[in-house]
Amino acid sequence: MIIVNELWKKFKLSRRQQKEMGSEAAAGFVNAVAGISFSCQPGRIFTLLGPNGAGKTTTLRMIATLLKPTAGSITVAGLDVVKQSQEVRHKIGFLTGTTKLYERLTPNELIKYYADLYKIDNNLFKKRKQELYTLLDMHSFANQRIGKLSSGMQQKVSIARTMIHDPEIIIFDEPTRGLDVITSKNIFELIKNSKKAGKTIIFSTHIMGEVSLLSDDVAIIHNGKLLYNSTYIDFKNQMQRESLEDKFIRLIEEVK
Repeated sequence: MIIVNELWKKFKLSRRQQKEMGSEAAAGFVNAVAGISFSCQPGRIFTLLGPNGAGKTTTLRMIATLLKPTAGSITVAGLDVVKQSQEVRHKIGFLTGTTKLYERLTPNELIKYYADLYKIDNNLFKKRKQELYTLLDMHSFANQRIGKLSSGMQQKVSIARTMIHDPEIIIFDEPTRGLDVITSKNIFELIKNSKKAGKTIIFSTHIMGEVSLLSDDVAIIHNGKLLYNSTYIDFKNQMQRESLEDKFIRLIEEVK
């Protein structure tokens, strides 16, 4: 379970940034996340939806202990992300497009490296690796240098690295970015299987089709503020004659 309570993240701006942003940056800082609260339940898929620059990735990074909140609190599986960050990291799998891979290693070497970091039993590691490689169709390039792989192949390696320790909390930041249709479908199956296993899943996206396919709960964030937070069924019922895209755009435009 993830509980986010009155979460804030302020970033100090350089003089150049203040000049570029004008009156919006008069205070010398920007609120990337401004007092948001929500919870993600085990066995449910929580979707964080918003345009680029809305604060989605900043929020996910704070949940994953990569950024420290300015104010507010986050607990992951009952653990405080600031006070118990090391324990939190063992319970989560975090996938983001900005995570770099070791280009000189092969997928096999990299996945084994992460398995060793998590102290996974060798027999369990082999079983988990076989399952993930088959799901992601990675066997054909498992011994090639990562630096020589396509962006889609590298994304598959990132996903395998994220899931190799079978985390109970899964955080996906636009997991299908750069993937073909078939692999994206496999990722959806991975997410759905994780839900059936009772895992807590949160992912961000700007693709409405993914929202309708996967979501149990939906939160919409814009300019660091939470505009909507309820179940997907409620979200759909409120649309009336609107499409998902129209409903999303209307919510964003109402706060401009």
